[in-house]
Amino acid sequence: MIKDVIIKELNKYDDDRGWLAEIYRQDENRYHPVMAYVSVTKPGVVRGPHEHQEQSDCFVFVGPGDFVLHLWDRRPGSVTNGEHSQLTVGQIKPTLVIVPPGVVHGYKCVGDIPAYCINLPDKLYKGINKKEEVDEIRWEQDTNSPYHID
Repeated sequence: MIKDVIIKELNKYDDDRGWLAEIYRQDENRYHPVMAYVSVTKPGVVRGPHEHQEQSDCFVFVGPGDFVLHLWDRRPGSVTNGEHSQLTVGQIKPTLVIVPPGVVHGYKCVGDIPAYCINLPDKLYKGINKKEEVDEIRWEQDTNSPYHID
C-alpha cells in the first residue's frame, strides 16, 4: 500500500433499526476536515483520476454500491513513489481512505446500482467564498496521462 494513505475498515453496528458506522472522531487521528460533500456515481462511471497539491481527501465508502479505488504515488522522495494500488470499497467493504497531496486517485462504480461516496477534505473547495483556484490536477483530461482506470 502507498505510504501515508490511511485505510480504515469501518465497523458497522447493526440492530433491529439498521446499522451505524462512525466515520470521523477527532481523537483518532490528526486529520481535520473543513467541509463535507456526498457524490453519487452511476454504474460503470469513473471519477478521476486527479491529484491535489495541498489538499488531502478523506473518502468514506459505505454504500449503497461499490467502487474500485485506484491510487498512484507521484510524490518525489516517497518510498512508494511510482506505486499503484487498488482496492474494492463500499457496501461490500465499508472503508474510510485518507489520500494525501501528491497521490493521484480515482474510482469506478462497479456493480448494477449507483454508488455513494462521502468526502471530508481538509481544504475548502476553491478556498473561502470560492475565490481561489481549484487545487486539482485533472489527469483524466490529459490524453497522455499515465493514469487510467478501465
